[in-house]
This record gives sequence, structure tokens and C-alpha cells, in this order.
Amino acid sequence: MSELISADLVDLDLSAATKDAAARSLAERMAAAGRVTDLEGFLADVAAREAQMPTGLDGGIGIPHCRSAHVTEPTLAFGRSAAGIDFGAADGPADLVFLIAAPAGGDADHLSILSSLARQLMDEAFTGALRSETEPARAAALIRGEQPEPAPGPTAEPASSVPSAFSAPSSPPAASSPSASSSPSTPFRIVAVTSCPTGIAHTYLAAESLEKAARAAGVELAVETQGSAGFRSLDPQLVAAADGVILAHDVEVRDRERFAGKPVVDVGVKAGINRPAELIAEVREKAAHEAAHEGAAAAPARPAAPMDRGADATDGPATRLRKWLMTGVSYMVPFVAAGGLLIALAFAIGGYTVDKAPSVADHFVWTESASWAALLFQIGSTAFGFLVPVLAGFIAYGMADRPGLVPGFVGGAVALTVDAGFLGGLIAGLLAGTVVRAVQRVGVPPVLRGIMPVVVIPLLSSAVVGFLMFLVVGKPVAALQKALTGWLTGLSGANAVILGVLLGLMMAFDLGGPLNKVAYAFAVGGLATPNPGSLKVMAAVMAAGMVPPLAMALATAVRGGLFTPAERENGKAAWVLGASFITEGAIPFAAADPLRVIPSAMAGGAVTGGLSMAFGCTLRAPHGGVFVVPLIGRPLLYLLAVAIGTVVGAALVVLLKRLRARPAAVPAADIPAAR
Repeated sequence: MSELISADLVDLDLSAATKDAAARSLAERMAAAGRVTDLEGFLADVAAREAQMPTGLDGGIGIPHCRSAHVTEPTLAFGRSAAGIDFGAADGPADLVFLIAAPAGGDADHLSILSSLARQLMDEAFTGALRSETEPARAAALIRGEQPEPAPGPTAEPASSVPSAFSAPSSPPAASSPSASSSPSTPFRIVAVTSCPTGIAHTYLAAESLEKAARAAGVELAVETQGSAGFRSLDPQLVAAADGVILAHDVEVRDRERFAGKPVVDVGVKAGINRPAELIAEVREKAAHEAAHEGAAAAPARPAAPMDRGADATDGPATRLRKWLMTGVSYMVPFVAAGGLLIALAFAIGGYTVDKAPSVADHFVWTESASWAALLFQIGSTAFGFLVPVLAGFIAYGMADRPGLVPGFVGGAVALTVDAGFLGGLIAGLLAGTVVRAVQRVGVPPVLRGIMPVVVIPLLSSAVVGFLMFLVVGKPVAALQKALTGWLTGLSGANAVILGVLLGLMMAFDLGGPLNKVAYAFAVGGLATPNPGSLKVMAAVMAAGMVPPLAMALATAVRGGLFTPAERENGKAAWVLGASFITEGAIPFAAADPLRVIPSAMAGGAVTGGLSMAFGCTLRAPHGGVFVVPLIGRPLLYLLAVAIGTVVGAALVVLLKRLRARPAAVPAADIPAAR
């Protein structure tokens, strides 16, 4: 296998002015070396990772990174910028930029090597050597941890003075040992877990930063890095003896229940990198506070819910509410896909009367297509029956972690029982999360803390949520649901068109992101109790969601000179993705040129959504694109609406790209996609 980094992957005079341009410049070196197979696809993955959280670090370092199917082997490119590039770090621009590319199925050894670089970036001697190096080959050798050839001249610094960056472990990194303490008394003991979405860089940077701060503070610290290279759990004896816990993470901490009953500081992974001393002081203060109140049955530290972990301190109630709702929606979508497509196939095989068929458990004829259609419909309907409980259960999970699941599911099931529907599920989930969070704040004796999440919290919260849904909230919500259903059923004329335009804008704005999912969840919720209005909404949502990739595909076909070769290749795939109702097919275009692509996609989606509602098109399936045309009411007008929106979106993106300033002498194939 090739070396992780070589001289041709080093640019000591990186001239890029923005982080996107820097990533493109370094990625082009990877592509030229055969390490990246699809430049635009890889850059889209880098941009998607950057959108999750800025990759700038204090000390003038930028580490854009991702795992991508377009990477052939673990690769690192390094660039040094004289002017500095803004990667979102609090202390200003980065002059050292490391682009880390890991294959989607990268082996543990090489991912461990990449994590070793992340740790080494905390060493000032290492970064100082890179800032003063003048030869790409020597810089590559430094990063690989080899002893580079000495530079000519009597003043050359011995290579041995520069710390080694890598040593490839033969197994996943273990939890680090506690830091030694010089204090004769028993030191304060902390266990920590660090993790980030890709598990490549921030995970290990946070661990290294916490370890250094612990040594400076004279405390013992053991860190468990839950990274892509695998992890070894902290020794249970270390956890039992710990005085406090620090969780610095942006993804779910595995086996979190190990830390129940201990003082916990729960933050995002970047807090572990940027302010480790504050976190150590905070967990010590929490431990001291709980010790002072131990005899008064102090309440245990309530763990942060999944969607609260890593939340910014400035996040307002609206932001947190959106995250909680999105948790429920994200877990509900697989049930929608499975159940909805089974129902769609059932209608395609058995016609619209298949829902009147008797139970296949009582009547099934192996040789009759009607029986098979009834089987598919009844399996799909069973899956659909979980939509509201799953939505409610995982909204509560997003708010209150695992203890929220039981009352959330119970509340969602009650919402179905009292005909409160999708809206009732939303309210049940929020109620369940709120009740659990309230119960968790109640002080209990230490002896009862172990049974709280298993027995007490599920029992009390389920009883309270069930009472509220049956006797207080359920009936008013059911009435509101009925009124909303009636309003949708009666939509006609201008009102229907306005709703279709709004849904189309939401579907195309973030191409599969939160707004897209909210519009989609709204439409799918109506399918649980189908009526003419809800079927029109489902048709408008799917039609609008098909437009963005189709518009980009059409634009690359009619005016290919405005797009890069990679974009033209992506355009071929976008035809199929758009026809299949996979809105994410437009993401590579939006990532490369968002200011032109996203408004164009929104315009096309709005036109299609409005036309679909105006034409009175209906749809019984929640997914499928053109492959469920037999289930579409007024299919020819539906396809016409999609075609018109596609033309509008394509025409607008072509117009905007033509208006941008570019030198006339530059061949179209050489025009960068990002501006």
C-alpha cells in the first residue's frame, strides 16, 4: 500500500483564500495521485462534514476531513498558507491545513495512524517544525514520523529534535492510563469519553487536550476514545473509582449507563479541545457540590439527551425543539419507507380495493395475486401502525435519553387509540420527554439511583403521560386533528396552490435536511388517515422533491460547458436519483455552487408543488418517484408538473451560471465548480 502522505501531497505555498478552495486544491493533489476517484463527490463529502461542525482548531490549524466512498486508501494532504484561511477556529485563521481522507471501509490500523496525527497536532514542536520547513519531501517525512534527510547547510536542525507523528498500532487504541500525580494525597480521579461524527480527528484531539490539562491540574484522568479505529472500554474499576465524568462528544456515547450516579459534565467534542481546564474544574465543582449534599439525598446529575449533547449554550428553545422533533422523524422514516412501499406495491398488484381484503391469516390462496397483494398491504399497514408510537418514543428519547422511550411509545399508542393521529404523537413525545426530565430532577437516596431508569422512571412517567393523553390532551388534539383533516380535504383553488408552493420550497431548500424532512413528515402523517386532501399533499411533496436533481441533470445536458466534467458525470446519475425521489442527488451541485443551485432548485420545487396541488394530483405511496405512477391520481398532469418545475430549475441555474463573472479564455472544462 502507498504511503499515507508523500511530497506530491504537500503544498508549502497554499494560495487558497477560503476553506472550500483550500480543500479543493489539496483534494486535486489526491486525485492526481490516484487516491480520490471522484473529485466532486469527495469534496461534497468534505463539505457535508464541515457543515456538521467547523474543523478549525486553536493554534492556527485546520483539519478538514471525512470518510468517503470516493477515497481508495487512507490519505493525507498538507498545505501551508502564508495569509491564513478561516476554518472557524476561535483564535483566527489557520496557516497549517491537513486534509484527511479515509475510505468508507478504512481498516483500523490506518485510521489509528490518522488519529495519531490528530494527537500530534497538540505538540508545539511538531507544528513549529512544519511552519519552518522549506522542502515538501522533508515536510512529508516529518508528518509520517520518519527522520527526514537533513537540509543542506550548517544550520540545519537535527531531525531527531522533531517529535514523531505516527506509530501505527496493531490494535485499536485503548483507553489512556490515568495521568500521574505528584501529590502525596489521593488525587481527584476523572474518567472521560471523547467521540465525533467521523471518529478520525476531533475524537483524539479532545483526548490529548484533556490529558494535558489533567496533568497540569494534578488530577488522574483516563480517556476512552470512541473513534473509527475501534475502542476499548474503560476498566470498570477505573469507572467505579472515578470521582467525576467528562463526556466530550457529538455522537451517542456507547454504554453510557456505566456512569450512572456520578457527577457528569456533558459537552460537545470541541469544548474538550478548546477548554479542557474549564471542564476539569467544572466536574470537580459538581463532585464537591454533590458530596456536600450527599446526606440530603441530592439529585443525580441528569445526563444530557442525545439531541442536547454538544448543543451550543446559546441554543434557544426553538432550536432545541427542532432537534427533538427531528430525532423522532429520523427514526420514523425507515418505517415510512418499509410500510409505505409495501402498501404501494399492494395497490399496484391488487388495485385500490386491496384494503378491503380479509386477513391473510384467515384467508390466503397461494396461486392468487390478490392474496399476495393483501399480504403486502397488511404487512405495510402493520409497519405504518408504528409511525406515531415511534415518532413519540424517539422525540422523548431525544429529550431524555433511554428513560424517555417507554412513556413516549405509550403516549404515541394512546394517541392512536383516541384518534389524535400524527399531531397527537408529536405532543405525546414532548409530554413524555418533559415528564421524564422532571422526574430525573427529583432527589432520591443513593440506594435507589440504580433502579430509577429501569423501574421508577418508566412506571411514573408512563402513568402520567397515559393519564394526560387519555383524559386531558387526547380529546382536544383529536378534535384539532379532525379539523385539520377536514381542512386538507376541503383545500381547493388558491389555498391549495399556496400550500403546494410552500411545501415545494421546503423540499428543495436543504435537499434532504431538516426543512425537507419536516415537509415530508407532514405529508406522510396524512397517509396514516388518508383522505383527498392528505393525498394531494403527499403528491405535491414527492413531485417537488424530485425536481432538484432532475433540474441539475437537465442543465448539465443542455449546457454542459457551464459545468465541470465531474458535475456532468454527476448529472447522468441525477436523472435516476431524481426520478426515484432521492432529493439528495442534487447535493454535489449545491455543495459546489450553493448560491446558484439552491435558489434554482427552490424555484423549480415551488412551481411543481403549486402545479401539483392546482391539478388535483393525489398519491397513496410515500416514496418511489416515477416507479409508483400507477398509484398517482391524474398521472399525466403530475408528470407535467414535474417536467415544468424541472425546466424552470434548469433554466434558472443556467442563467445564474452564465451571469457569473469568469475569464472568457478559460476553457469550460477548467472552470472550478466552487466560487
